[in-house]
Amino acid sequence: MTIAQQLKIKEFPFQIKDSKGKEIYLENSNGYWEKRKYDSNGNQIYWENSNGAIIDNRPKTEIQKAIELLEKEGLIVDGKILKL
Repeated sequence: MTIAQQLKIKEFPFQIKDSKGKEIYLENSNGYWEKRKYDSNGNQIYWENSNGAIIDNRPKTEIQKAIELLEKEGLIVDGKILKL
């Protein structure tokens, strides 16, 4: 559920800005729904559309980095650990 849905927002675009006025979140509802998130420097770090396309450049946690490395090495496949 999106932030706008949780808040029952009916008018779009729905924006959230930080204390400096920089947009940090945007939802649009114009027949082609889009959701965007921005970092503290105003760089877009997440984008999603109503067709399910996602571009996710949010910073990864150390656990996410470790999982990606294990997947790359073939030790985790489809979320299952193959070797210990």
